[in-house]
Amino acid sequence: MSINTDMAVRVTAITQVAESVKRFRFERLDGKPFPVFPGGAHVVVAWKDGGMIRRNPYSLMSAPGDTSAYEISVLRVEKSRGGSAFLHEKVKLGDTLSLSQPVDLFPIDQRGRKHIFMAGGIGITPFMAMMDQLSKLNQNFELHYAVRTRTHGAYWQELTERYGAHRVKIYCDAEKLFIPTEPLLGAQPLGTHLYVCGPGGMIDGVLGTARKLGWPEENLHSERFLAPPPGAPFTVKLTRSNKTVEVAEHQSILEAVEAAGVDAPFMCRGGACGQCETNVTACDGEILHHDHYLPQADKASGKKIMICVSRIKGKEITLDL
Repeated sequence: MSINTDMAVRVTAITQVAESVKRFRFERLDGKPFPVFPGGAHVVVAWKDGGMIRRNPYSLMSAPGDTSAYEISVLRVEKSRGGSAFLHEKVKLGDTLSLSQPVDLFPIDQRGRKHIFMAGGIGITPFMAMMDQLSKLNQNFELHYAVRTRTHGAYWQELTERYGAHRVKIYCDAEKLFIPTEPLLGAQPLGTHLYVCGPGGMIDGVLGTARKLGWPEENLHSERFLAPPPGAPFTVKLTRSNKTVEVAEHQSILEAVEAAGVDAPFMCRGGACGQCETNVTACDGEILHHDHYLPQADKASGKKIMICVSRIKGKEITLDL
């Protein structure tokens, strides 16, 4: 069962903030204030798309103390599974959607004496709220933000004006300006915490450099949500629900069982939180683990699967669900 209680919302503003990025502002239909959330939190946005319900996670980027509205930013993905394309092309002012309660899987570590944020592309969104929170607390932080081009990068001008060029550094691929990761991380004082969000290759590279330089693991923080990859269709048997479900080429196991009326657990829907971890009873093929939550030992055992992003290469899998 999902831990979230959805809130019905209306779209009250849509703003094009970069070449492929739109900001959406939501207000509650019942007129009540939204829950206060910490910087780094996300919500799952749900909407009807034809005969199915789509659910995608997005970081909250509005001020954490503003309970009048929630805001997210959405990148239009070229090979979209339907989420970003729907929000960019079909959602209009006044439309109604639903949002989950906010969940924070990327919190600010309050033990940090200094906070270094590294963002790539749309990975800037969680840092918007985090910087707002730290600024109001007069805490020490820096942002290092990499964009492909100035027109593709969202919010870099606004953030530079708000926090100053001494705290906001912009790096543009098209101008051959890149984050100097090793010298930057090698020059930080003890007690500094590092946060990185962006493409997977960037996250892996930054964290690998930090570890090579001796950063303690508890000072390293990252967030990445994975879209469920496509694959050949297969069948899922659910032992507790006594159902057999077909998983389509562009559908996750989680989406398929939800469509069949099974209320499966989730929080992030992106392979990060562990909430949808499910026991495997039998599998006639190979489990394709696409999450970054399960330990390698669990993946190798063939007894666990994260149903939000992982699938199988084979005909059938049986789950304790």
